Amino acid sequence: MKYIKQFLLILGISFLGEGLKYFIPLPIPASIYGMVIMFICLMTGLIKLDDVKETGKFLIEIMPVMFIPAGVGLMTSWDSIMAVLVPIVVITVVSIVTVMVATGWVSQIIIRKTGKKDNE
Repeated sequence: MKYIKQFLLILGISFLGEGLKYFIPLPIPASIYGMVIMFICLMTGLIKLDDVKETGKFLIEIMPVMFIPAGVGLMTSWDSIMAVLVPIVVITVVSIVTVMVATGWVSQIIIRKTGKKDNE
């Protein structure tokens, strides 16, 4: 029963994110709205970490299984993808490098600011 309650809580937050996506016309995925809502609820204490921890861990553990349909879809449409393979590879590589650089910079900024606070 505990796992069902946790799953329904996560599902409810996800549906709330879907509702926000419907009412707020910004180009932001509903899953991002849901994650922000969950983050705010966890940080403010509206939801305790123990209320979603086990089910959240389970969902993260089975996440690779969720990519199987997308992989099969890519394999079945390989003929269509082959015509635009070079642009797809270039965009993918540029995106990966951009995300890695941005993540590194943000991490360094946070570490520096946190380090200064610790020294004071």
